[in-house]
Amino acid sequence: MKLPFRYEGTLVARLGIEFKALGKERMVLTMPVDERTMQYEGALHGGASLTLAETAAGIGTWMNIDPGKQTVVALEINANHIRAAGPGTVTATALPCHIGRTTAVWEVRITDEKEKLICVSRCTLAIVDKK
Repeated sequence: MKLPFRYEGTLVARLGIEFKALGKERMVLTMPVDERTMQYEGALHGGASLTLAETAAGIGTWMNIDPGKQTVVALEINANHIRAAGPGTVTATALPCHIGRTTAVWEVRITDEKEKLICVSRCTLAIVDKK
């Protein structure tokens, strides 16, 4: 998939995050659970889950703005880590709860290859005019 934003040389690229669906009302991303994203015990690192969730919400919000005039920055993110994920792939599905003029709120559900819930996150983003 050709991406309309910078990917190479970013944390997103380094973690192996891939975009499966890009949209104003639904984002689907995958991320490997491997040496890049695991914690010391061999399970998915919670920080990697948050990176995946914030990326899904941030790019989803970005899809709803005029990137020539505005940018998106995260204001707040929270997560509940439900169960561990071992080696394999996790999938984040993000849906907007609210897309406003100056803020957006997304719910992101991260599942494993068996579609078991690994993490649920809510991310609030600011939509800021560029100077």
